This record gives sequence, C-alpha cells and structure tokens, in this order.
Amino acid sequence: MKRNINEYISGYVDGEGCFSVSFSKRDKFTLGWETKPSFSVSQNEDRSETLFAMQKIFKSGFMRRDISDKTLKYEVRSLNDLITKVIPHFDTYPLLSSKQKDFKLFKTICLLMKKDKHKNKKGLQKIVTLACKMNPGGKRKYSREDILKTLR
Repeated sequence: MKRNINEYISGYVDGEGCFSVSFSKRDKFTLGWETKPSFSVSQNEDRSETLFAMQKIFKSGFMRRDISDKTLKYEVRSLNDLITKVIPHFDTYPLLSSKQKDFKLFKTICLLMKKDKHKNKKGLQKIVTLACKMNPGGKRKYSREDILKTLR
C-alpha cells in the first residue's frame, strides 16, 4: 500500500502541531503591539524525521531546540509562507480533531494580516479577539483585556 505523505502530515499535526498567534509589546509599532502568527510541530529529537520531511515539503520554516521540554520544534512564522504553503495544505488535507477550529481562526487571522488589518485599531481588536479563542488550554502572557486597553 502506498502512503499519502500529505494525509500523514495532517494526522501528525493533529496530534503534535499547534497554530498560534502571539502578541508582543513593541513601542516602535503604531498601535504598540506586534502580531506574530506561528505554525509549529514538536517532537523528541530522536524521532524528528517527520519534522524534517515537513520542512522539505513546505519549503519553509526552521528547526529549533526547545530546552523547556527537550524537543525539536519545526516552526513557520513567515506570513507569506503561512498563507501560500501551510494554509493551502490544511485546506486540502483538513485536520480531523477539534484543532481544525484553531486552524480556521488562524487562517482568518493570517488573511486579515495580509490586508494589514493588524495595523489599525479596529482590525487588531478583531485579531486579538479571534486569537484568544484559539488554544483554550494554552497560556498567554497578555490577556485580551490587557492588549485591548493599551491599544494606541
């Protein structure tokens, strides 16, 4: 039986991947905040073959060691690569778990960012609200309220 690597990647990401959008305070930015979308997949270093296969297939991203949990992490942060390579993959080969909901929010945010909506107050408010609906079990440095009350 021949394996479908694209289906395999989606299944792997369903278990080990993460779509996230983080926010950092940056005085040099007009609104005082930087918006950072990221797609990442972590795995123990001795089982990292799939991470390198993803990097080869997506032709983007980078590897980094995560010292906190002793894993290797494959990550794509480039908005252009997310929109032209990563998102089309998961549109064609959808996730089967509830992570699909996070992916849809992530896609919406990336497309809003492509239109520079993160650079105006109303657009960033919408992006922050959407991002805070993602990964409900995760932890954020800044709450939705913290960000919204400090927008310039």
